[in-house]
Amino acid sequence: MGLFGNAHAVDPASAQQEFARLLGQGEQVHAAYLLVRDTILFTDRRLVLVDKQGITGKKVEYHSIPYRSITHFAVETAGTFDLDAELKIWISGSPAPVEKTFTKGVDIYEVQAILTQFVAR
Repeated sequence: MGLFGNAHAVDPASAQQEFARLLGQGEQVHAAYLLVRDTILFTDRRLVLVDKQGITGKKVEYHSIPYRSITHFAVETAGTFDLDAELKIWISGSPAPVEKTFTKGVDIYEVQAILTQFVAR
């Protein structure tokens, strides 16, 4: 991911409308990020990963991760030669982290702060 440099924040209200069918009653999107074709939603209840698959992207897999299931997470900032930042999230019961790549268009510190806000409750 992050190959084309178009990762960016999405207006939470727009994401709320676009993904309304995925949300529970009263669930609110607080932040959202578009990563090439995939989307990450930070709601008041969970983290939702929208993974578009295949060439056309018509097949979509939705991952719902309750914040209480996140055991720890890490961010790796962009460097001189590696221009992408990474977010790694470990979920209880799974040895390998979920990894998402962000291009320089997204402030990885902002993403980390949002995740901290919900995980540290």
